[in-house]
Amino acid sequence: MSYIAPSIPDNAPFDAAQRAWLNGFLAGLLSPGDGSGGAPNAMAQIGDAPASAGAADEPEEFPWHDPTLELDARLALAAGKPFERQLMAAMAQLDCGQCGYLCQTYAEAIARGAETSLTRCVPGGRATARVLKELLAEPPARAAVAAAPVAPPAPAAEAMTPFMARLGGATRLNHDGSEKDIRHIVFHAADTGIDYEVGDSFGVHASNAPEDVGAIIARLGASPDDQIDCPDGSRRSLRAALSFACDIGRPSDAAIEVLASRAPDSNESERLQALAEGYPGAGPEGADLLELLDSFPSARPPVQELVLALDALQPRLYSIASSPKAKANEIHLTVAQVRYQRRGRLRKGLASSYLTERVSPGEEIPVFVRPSHGFRLPHENDASIIMIGPGTGVAPFRAFLQERRAIGARGRNWLFFGDQRRAFDFLYQEELETYFSDGLLNRLDTAFSRDQEEKIYVQHRMREQAATLWSWLQEGAYVYVCGDAQRMAKDVDAALVAIVAKKGGISTAAAKAYLAEMARNQRYQRDVY
Repeated sequence: MSYIAPSIPDNAPFDAAQRAWLNGFLAGLLSPGDGSGGAPNAMAQIGDAPASAGAADEPEEFPWHDPTLELDARLALAAGKPFERQLMAAMAQLDCGQCGYLCQTYAEAIARGAETSLTRCVPGGRATARVLKELLAEPPARAAVAAAPVAPPAPAAEAMTPFMARLGGATRLNHDGSEKDIRHIVFHAADTGIDYEVGDSFGVHASNAPEDVGAIIARLGASPDDQIDCPDGSRRSLRAALSFACDIGRPSDAAIEVLASRAPDSNESERLQALAEGYPGAGPEGADLLELLDSFPSARPPVQELVLALDALQPRLYSIASSPKAKANEIHLTVAQVRYQRRGRLRKGLASSYLTERVSPGEEIPVFVRPSHGFRLPHENDASIIMIGPGTGVAPFRAFLQERRAIGARGRNWLFFGDQRRAFDFLYQEELETYFSDGLLNRLDTAFSRDQEEKIYVQHRMREQAATLWSWLQEGAYVYVCGDAQRMAKDVDAALVAIVAKKGGISTAAAKAYLAEMARNQRYQRDVY
């Protein structure tokens, strides 16, 4: 039986912390059992009122739509929900748009048979693809999908139509001595009709590295000029197909199965098949197509068969680091150059190496703007904001500050920034310190993890400023977090829970409910990846 937890009205004579504690208490006290002797997750029940209660008029909530949750936890929250919601819980929950959908619409497209590819979720990777495959393999789900009318694919994320923008430059933000290489990248977009808001993301259609493409063609013993049908429906030369249309960095399970089926060496065939099915240790972890061809030399399928089994190459998205009101006809990005050694071979990030090594200033490349879903400045210009963005996570907050200055917003601004070393890695240091000295930034708290023996991160600075942070929250401040979902965002969320619980004098469960209420009211927003 579906259930909706009672809640304390907003006009009741309690403050926000007391109301959150009471809501959590009532949810736990009055929620029905789940057959195992305990109460179900109260947050998972919100929005599940019976139809007779008018729940259709209430927005549906997705407690699993949280990228800081582990995959198993997300699936547990979706257990017993409609099939498309279980599929949604398997996604990475970032709404990054790289799949051409949102997490919800991608899951719904798969559920109704309009989308057959299970490997579009780039951040979810093989883990997401495996769970989707397992869910679809269950007999009721398989029958439901087979019987569903095949609708046209759901529209891709908004504003995905590319336009050409000219690269202005890629200036290094770190100083000599840094272990990182982070670039400030400028695009000139005059006469493109570009329209964006702070909080939006910028998509880059990058191409694969020419040296990798050439090596793959050589391993296959093929001609680069052979005409090939591509996963995106186009027909191109093999070189163009592998450069612009195919994901060779993350070979799909279908492509690995093609390699397995065409490998005469039985040991190689069995190992490739196990790798496609997700068995750990079956093959090199995180191998790209070139490494698979080198590791399994007997696997040489027909080129056309292999190319059609690869996923289409997806764009890469970055948080926009500028305000259109401050930087007309320009778009700024903060991009970390990705380089690492894997099994003796230098690997590079697709878009970061494309932007910093393979495109020269003045060249035009295909790009697009992806509107934000729930990462926006407050409508009230006098609202206070707290921004938590270590490393490249500072990008949208640079845009926020430019925007608030341009519109004359009166609200207070507080930034938590962190990186490895102040002397080398204080991104946008001069600009941020100027904002602090002239009063646009009311508070600037920094954490440089390698400047002392004990590592200090932004969540530690938050705990140090717990009393002031709590007072800002009580006064209605908005909280924004940008950066790594799996580590930083989890630690920041835990710090916020601890601060709310301690300073509000409430339980951990009530503190979590307090932050959940903030999120429902758009006062706790995250742009994590």
